[in-house]
Amino acid sequence: MNMNLTERFLKYTSFDTQSSDMSETTPSTPGQRRLAEAIAHELKEIGLEDIILDANSYLMATLPATTGREVPVIGFIAHLDTSPDLSGKDVNPRIVSYKGGDIVLSEKESVVLSPTMFPELNDYVGQELIVTDGTTLLGADDKAGVAAIISAVEYLKEHPEIEHGKVRIAFTPDEEIGKGANFFDVNRFGCKWAYTIDGGAIGELEYENFNAASARILFKGLNVHPGTAKDKMVNASLLAIEFASWLPSEQRPEHTDNYEGFFHLTSMKGEVEEASLTYIIRDHDRTLFEQKKELLKSLTERMNRKHPGSTCLLQADQYYNMREMVEPKQHIIRLAFDAMEAVGVTPVVKPIRGGTDGARLSFMGLPCPNLFAGGLNFHGRYEFLPIASLEKSMQTIIKIIESI
Repeated sequence: MNMNLTERFLKYTSFDTQSSDMSETTPSTPGQRRLAEAIAHELKEIGLEDIILDANSYLMATLPATTGREVPVIGFIAHLDTSPDLSGKDVNPRIVSYKGGDIVLSEKESVVLSPTMFPELNDYVGQELIVTDGTTLLGADDKAGVAAIISAVEYLKEHPEIEHGKVRIAFTPDEEIGKGANFFDVNRFGCKWAYTIDGGAIGELEYENFNAASARILFKGLNVHPGTAKDKMVNASLLAIEFASWLPSEQRPEHTDNYEGFFHLTSMKGEVEEASLTYIIRDHDRTLFEQKKELLKSLTERMNRKHPGSTCLLQADQYYNMREMVEPKQHIIRLAFDAMEAVGVTPVVKPIRGGTDGARLSFMGLPCPNLFAGGLNFHGRYEFLPIASLEKSMQTIIKIIESI
């Protein structure tokens, strides 16, 4: 098929695959199925084997081995969906030769990608960048990862003289809403280990992520006419505001970095009768993570002592730090580290201040560190993808495969 890597990525951005946490189906949106079907057809044309697209839009395929040596089967995984945070419909990407300074994304809406706000732009002066038109996200998270994996296996298919073992690839739906591993069949995938190609800037190599939980606090008030409310009314919205004020302000996302965890208020709704707060809870340290959950429980009890029967906490764990599953298998980290260096990339080992399918997959028996796909400023209109970084992602995948 011989499709250029950049062309492949741009093709994928034309599919609206924004996931939705309001949906009860898998995939949560029909565009993900359409992209999966298009990729399945593409993989068939490339000549991959064992192509299976299941009812939930999990797509798997095999690059056959070209060596008779006994080599462990490894895999590469990326996700089909884009974030619910901003529209992924009618994405209109363009390529700019970046010479420094501001990039006007939308003159009409005064949207400017500036190194003043995003100083990391200065690292890419002299490179070609794929940017948005300022009205949608780009979708490099994770269509860049999809494109890098497919282009890598296509390259190896076209160069059978490069000896390598059997390689499995997979593309999953709904990663952005925390459901990417829900129906992933680890046994069918059949790998000793895998890598998600779902990281950001060039060189990122990650095998630590947050422990994660969701929390929803429901408040029940008592509404009476405000003219006769004295000593009777209980305003649920004010209970919610008071509850939020009890949480430590220094543990909000805007005040944390590196290994620091947080409580992130993602939504709030309120009237006099009923109100709610929705949080995500994050911490790399499992003990601190558990302490954060316990704090919400104790604050709920405190509110109920003050206003009996007013407050209910709904809390659920989402995923855990993959480090405890990956760190004992340091050779798979070293393999990726050496592959990056071999293709001229300086590895940047850092914790993920977020989650990845690899975290859940690691606890499902598939150790799965995360590697860069090259994009930056994910989930928003300022997202951009340096083409050279995307190319290095593809080269890193190829080097890992041929180094085993």
